[in-house]
Amino acid sequence: MDAARARAEQFAIGAAVTVDELAGDPHRVLARLRAREPVSWLPALAGWLVTRRDLATQVMRDPQAFTVDDPRFSTGQVVGASMLTRDGEEHRRHRAPFAEPFRRGAVHARFARLVEAETDRLIDAIAPAGEAELRLDLAGPLAVGVVTRALGIQDADPATVLGWYERIVAAVTDITAGRPAGAAGREAYAELAAAIDPALDREPAASLLAAAAGHAGGLARERIISNAAVLLFGGIETTEGMIANAVWHLLSHPDQVALVGGSPDALANAIEESLRLEPAAAIVDRYATADVEIGGAPVARGDLVRVSIAGANRDPAEFAQPDRFDVLRSNADRHLAFAHGPHACIAMHLARLEARTAVDRLLARLPDLRLDPARPTAPRGLVFRKPPELHVQWDRVAIVAA
Repeated sequence: MDAARARAEQFAIGAAVTVDELAGDPHRVLARLRAREPVSWLPALAGWLVTRRDLATQVMRDPQAFTVDDPRFSTGQVVGASMLTRDGEEHRRHRAPFAEPFRRGAVHARFARLVEAETDRLIDAIAPAGEAELRLDLAGPLAVGVVTRALGIQDADPATVLGWYERIVAAVTDITAGRPAGAAGREAYAELAAAIDPALDREPAASLLAAAAGHAGGLARERIISNAAVLLFGGIETTEGMIANAVWHLLSHPDQVALVGGSPDALANAIEESLRLEPAAAIVDRYATADVEIGGAPVARGDLVRVSIAGANRDPAEFAQPDRFDVLRSNADRHLAFAHGPHACIAMHLARLEARTAVDRLLARLPDLRLDPARPTAPRGLVFRKPPELHVQWDRVAIVAA
């Protein structure tokens, strides 16, 4: 019996899973995998999929056994070497210049007022209409406006920046799904790099990127730019997805909106609960550095090991009634939506600030905010999950001013 057939028989659930199933509504099959094949071989992904929370954290916190430093790593193929594609001392060298500017206190001091003002500006533009598509009209523009300012490229046309981002995301998604990425993603990265380059030479106070460049510690200019591209990529994708998913979850559960109203702590917890149920990044990749058994699966050296953040975040061993959206869940922040270990998302504090501000201002300013019943939606996506569109309505009378 050949190896492929043996794997298919040993991991029968994983053998039957399709990419479309994972991109659509994957949670039932992820629950079956977690219960019966917590580390399963999925031919559709050409790798192992880890769905149990304890095993997911084990993989992500052990870069010696499960590394990102592999030429097959999808993001690395598009933007080159960065903190996302290196481990050990080289990873620390890439990440260190950005660590201080992205600490929680530094992020809030630099961006809290900007984020609130930009959110209110975007709400002002849509408020009279009584309806909007929030990804296009708020979540995306807010994410782009903040991250471009963080990187010192705020003068770039937002539509152009979004075009770069969308082409890079498409290339990464194609590689993850086993398809050739084509040239569009690489071309988008080259255009982005050309826009970022001048920002490195400005005063450290000009942007987080300029501050990082001033403390690069010998990191080559090209590598500072590739790390900036990763930050742009994550700064748009993670934040837009966080906002869209949180609004969708809350408006799909009006009883939960009532619990959030007027309580900053409940709102913050609601964002964490939304991240748990639908992480903006649903899968992260690692590569085995040696033959190892994990969760009963015989992983061979060089095998692709994909961690299902979406699966781990609904593990009933950690979360009671894991499919329920509960803004008062006491351990909602135990999710793994920002990954875990040395590669935990460096910009998580900025993403949280934007998501909390956006959801708070939307609920405060748009009376009876609700999903458009004529245009139902739900999060979807293989790697990055969010509603393709998010149409909402509100009462146009007594719009609350900023």
